[in-house]
Amino acid sequence: MSQHSIYTFAKWQVKDGELDNVLNLLTEVVRKSTEEEGNLFYKVHRNISDPNILILFEGYTDEGAVQEHRQSDYFQQIVLAQIIPKLESREVMLASLIDLF
Repeated sequence: MSQHSIYTFAKWQVKDGELDNVLNLLTEVVRKSTEEEGNLFYKVHRNISDPNILILFEGYTDEGAVQEHRQSDYFQQIVLAQIIPKLESREVMLASLIDLF
């Protein structure tokens, strides 16, 4: 596994009428995620032109920290079981930083 920081970019298209529910659930996810040893940050953004699109930007110390996050009980119980059914679509991309300078 890579020992470099890993960044997660997720685009969530929230179903009409579910945004408040998703944001309330995300409050707990952000709190628990930022308590993880391998988490660097967890930021939630809203698309200006479509408020039902959320962009999540997360940072982790390495690939192992990403795996621990995804395997955690709260991720399974909140994100997978409760949030994903409230989404029209979900796209997730893992990336590493290219240092050009």
